[in-house]
Amino acid sequence: MSILENTISPGSAAYHANRDGMLGLIDRMRALEERTRAASAAAKDRFHKRGQLLPRERVALVLDPGAPFIELSTLAGYMFDVPDPNKSVPGGGVIAGIGFVSGIRCMVSASDSGIDAGALQPFGLDKTLRVQELALENKLPYVQLVESAGANLLRYRVEDFVRGGNIFRNLARLSAAGLPVVTVTHGSSTAGGAYQTGLSDYIVMVRGRTRAFLAGPPLLKAATGEIATEEELGGAEMHTQVSGLGDYLAEDDRDALRIAREIMAALEWERPDRAAAQFKPPRYDQDELLGIMPMDHKRPVDMKQVIARIIDDSDFTEMAPNYGPATVCGHARIEGQAIGIITNNGPLDPAGANKATHFIQACCQTRTPILYLNNTTGYMVGKAYEEAGMIKHGSKMIQAVTSATVPQITIYCGASFGAGNYGMCGRGFHPRFCFSWPNAKTAVMGGEQAAETMAIVTEAAAARRGKPIEKDKLDAMKAQIVGVFDGQMDVFSTSARVLDDGVIDPRDTRAVLSEVLAICREGDARRPQRMQFSVARP
Repeated sequence: MSILENTISPGSAAYHANRDGMLGLIDRMRALEERTRAASAAAKDRFHKRGQLLPRERVALVLDPGAPFIELSTLAGYMFDVPDPNKSVPGGGVIAGIGFVSGIRCMVSASDSGIDAGALQPFGLDKTLRVQELALENKLPYVQLVESAGANLLRYRVEDFVRGGNIFRNLARLSAAGLPVVTVTHGSSTAGGAYQTGLSDYIVMVRGRTRAFLAGPPLLKAATGEIATEEELGGAEMHTQVSGLGDYLAEDDRDALRIAREIMAALEWERPDRAAAQFKPPRYDQDELLGIMPMDHKRPVDMKQVIARIIDDSDFTEMAPNYGPATVCGHARIEGQAIGIITNNGPLDPAGANKATHFIQACCQTRTPILYLNNTTGYMVGKAYEEAGMIKHGSKMIQAVTSATVPQITIYCGASFGAGNYGMCGRGFHPRFCFSWPNAKTAVMGGEQAAETMAIVTEAAAARRGKPIEKDKLDAMKAQIVGVFDGQMDVFSTSARVLDDGVIDPRDTRAVLSEVLAICREGDARRPQRMQFSVARP
């Protein structure tokens, strides 16, 4: 047993500055999430007048009450829909997360039809593809609540149309992988989106509300001259009685969600044992995670103090603490579940990279999942480090991350710069789950470093031409570069681009990790009946 000692002073000025900064970022994040909920809830009277539930009411009713639910990518698309960030509504037009339906852990995805009739917002496509990828990788049934006007033709981009085909491909892949796709079509499911309904194993339709057709009345008339009503073309009664597209006819949204839950309850599918495991909580208050991380990524921090507040009994068995000490590796448990942890108390050097490589391979040998707590400005640079083989040893670490055979989970806790982002299993290396703290920053390098680098290059080029650059122009260029880098590195930019699976309150880290570790463990143990085809409609 090796208990991590507390070195945090909650009464210090630095702690309070860190805490106030973190709480401010959390408040900003929650305000953006609430903006999305409010924008959707503004349609309440319209929905209730026609006998419908709001999208979040639907999600709440399909999920088991009181069971955990991890909502994903709540900031997707932030600042990409309107020029004014104060009017931006994040979320991508999709509500998605992992929760329990009739005791089965599922991926749940719902059209946020209270906003723009459920049309995909900017980065809604990326968000949908990511949650489908998570469902496939973790072998989760896929429950989707559909009501969407489809693509916004005023924002049409051919690349979105082409990439959007992956949504339908993934639905077929889920079915073929033995992962049931259960769909409630609450409203419109039009054009290509009709296949969102059609490529499902179980389809519930709502009398008088469901609309599923390849061409709505206006397009049908324009294309063929034929005149038909929406109900004739794609109503629930027609599809459940004539076309055979629908399997179940519901009277309203509540009835449809009841049927969906009954479908899930009838499946021959293992239910996770939710019995409480025996473990000791951390010895230190998780609320103190708010005051550990400085708002300035250049200031040092002891990441062991973070570890001490998320692991069982604050008991951490560190590997080789005196070799490459800036890279921290060790074993712990989270709510009884074994995990290897890699984090950074500084840049990655040759010794640290070698240690991390060894540790990753050792975890693979014992089938121990790995948690990466990102807090690094990258790999060390300089003549001495090049001579010591920094590229070679950093490459070995990146190879180990790439080839690891165990679940890898990444949390951006501070800086994640340069190739250090790769070596610490950044989003591009496909961690099983990837979350950010509100203060996290991700970039190829810091803005000031980038600006200074470009200034040196520009001055050298000007000198070669014999025309030295004016200081004012150089300063303006540096300021522009700093602005570009600083404007893209915080989580409100990176999470908006779906470069993580969402931003979490540091105080929720242990609870989130406990859930995703269970998801990974269950997924790896599950043996669904794989097929060479997906389930076809009759």
